[in-house]
Amino acid sequence: MKKVFLFGLIVCMLGLTEACSAKAPAGTASAESEKVSAVQQLTTADFLAKIHDYHAHPDVWKFKGDKPCLIDFYADWCRPCKMLAPVMEELAAQYAGQIDIYKVNVDAEKELSAAFGIQSIPSLLFVPKEGQPAMQAGVLPKEQLEYYIKTFLLGQQAPQE
Repeated sequence: MKKVFLFGLIVCMLGLTEACSAKAPAGTASAESEKVSAVQQLTTADFLAKIHDYHAHPDVWKFKGDKPCLIDFYADWCRPCKMLAPVMEELAAQYAGQIDIYKVNVDAEKELSAAFGIQSIPSLLFVPKEGQPAMQAGVLPKEQLEYYIKTFLLGQQAPQE
């Protein structure tokens, strides 16, 4: 199962066309107001408390959560990130109680972004309850995100075609 997921990630990374550089254009500011969201904003302090304390355990992944999670590294000025945001909201509602979906603003959370080597956005971190997380850069279609949520995060068997 992990081999299928990793193969899928590699194929997706090769086919990506929509990703932003993780550096904001000069003078860019977000004019959009924050709204109530099913996707939770995650700070570095929150990540260290809820997900993994990479200060205390820099060489060993120790997941602290009670449910698998998906973390979206984004920026307010990033057009592909804005395209992905409503999909993440839909997934958060669809999988409520099964997984947590978080978002990390790379401009506000530079330490956390650097800890994961974020160089393009959006970047998605899939964190299963057991095992190692997997990173994916770029916008993925909702169907593919659902597949990874079901197989990698929830451990369901992939449907046979």
